Amino acid sequence: MESSAFLSLTQLSFPQKPRFYPCCPCKPRTSQVTPLQCQKMYVPGFGEASPEAKAAKNLHNFFTYIAVKIVNAQIQSYNLEAYEELTEFLSRHSLNDGDKFCAELMRESSRHKGLALRIMEVRSAYCKNDFEWDNLKRLATKMVGESNTKIMRDYVLETSPAETEK
Repeated sequence: MESSAFLSLTQLSFPQKPRFYPCCPCKPRTSQVTPLQCQKMYVPGFGEASPEAKAAKNLHNFFTYIAVKIVNAQIQSYNLEAYEELTEFLSRHSLNDGDKFCAELMRESSRHKGLALRIMEVRSAYCKNDFEWDNLKRLATKMVGESNTKIMRDYVLETSPAETEK
């Protein structure tokens, strides 16, 4: 007879005292290994990339936008001709796709190539050194919590009967 890979309930060991995990049942505060398995939410409609990958793509394009603003402000003070060329290029090309913008800027002329290289350098440095990732998470979490509270409060106020004067 073939042996079974399943254990009966009598063969499983359970902790003597129930444990309480106030922050998340999947992450105990002790260093003991826990048999609990947690899975993240399934997000439909993101077959080609995760929501995090889409957010990263948007941040990547945002970093290009920030880098263009930084470089444009820098060259405005010491190289007015390059500033005017970049400003004119910006008026003709969208910053919605950061990589496409940099590729088109690089192919415009040798002077524009230098600007594109500088923008890519600033984009990388800003992402690695200056962007406050912890602050992003804190602000996003705070905004979601505050807006959820506001929506729920507004709904309760709209649907609850107004108090009558006594």
